[in-house]
Amino acid sequence: MDLQLQNKTVVVTAGSKGLGKASAIQFAREGANVVIASRNGDHLAAAKAEIERLTGREALTAVADVNRKDDIAGLIRAAVEWTGRLDVLVTNAGGPPGGGFDQFDDDAWEAAFQQNLMSVVRLVRESLPHMRKQGGGRIVNLTSVSVKQPIPDLILSNVFRAGVYALTKSLSAELGKDAILVNTVGPGRIETDRIVELDRRAAEQRGASEEQIRMQHLQQIPLGRYGTPEEFARTIVYLGSFANTYVTGQAVLVDGGMVRAL
Repeated sequence: MDLQLQNKTVVVTAGSKGLGKASAIQFAREGANVVIASRNGDHLAAAKAEIERLTGREALTAVADVNRKDDIAGLIRAAVEWTGRLDVLVTNAGGPPGGGFDQFDDDAWEAAFQQNLMSVVRLVRESLPHMRKQGGGRIVNLTSVSVKQPIPDLILSNVFRAGVYALTKSLSAELGKDAILVNTVGPGRIETDRIVELDRRAAEQRGASEEQIRMQHLQQIPLGRYGTPEEFARTIVYLGSFANTYVTGQAVLVDGGMVRAL
């Protein structure tokens, strides 16, 4: 299948590691011009080298904190200055800390709000004029399976990931006339640093080993294993491609069948 991504410009935030980097690599393999952003310049340099080594295509990096409005504006401006266009936006940010309701004060709620919801609002706002100017685009928001089924001990993530899905659904209705398709993709148990951290936290809380926690999760996954970032990235790239012409406003879970909710 031709994903029609040749020479399209793709921006991926939190693109230096994990799911963001895996997605950036897959976009580059399809011939896209990839811009990756992160707060860590060293991680960005390493990811840029890996993308270029694996795909043979140049990647652009931008040190940017998605909590900062000015950084977001600078990122989108740099992408457009590089190639003269912006076709695909992949919004991604690190997850907020784990914990229950009684563990978080107003500052923690505000920090999660800025990082996981307002970052998406601002990235979309900066990107839309460029997509509209060229007659269309694709937006893919990385969230979590919690948009369908809340995850215990992750209240901040549950609330603001659901907010991103509500934003996605609303934008899909507003932007259809502009040929801009908007979707969200929720990872389940995908082998990333974030999942290792959550498994470690659960092990400490329950007085169990990390392997025991992992086995408990595996029993809930029909495919019997954690997913890989590459598997997750393939879904991101299809929804963010121009072969996708009729899927918009959806929450797609990449979870091996773990979530039972309809």
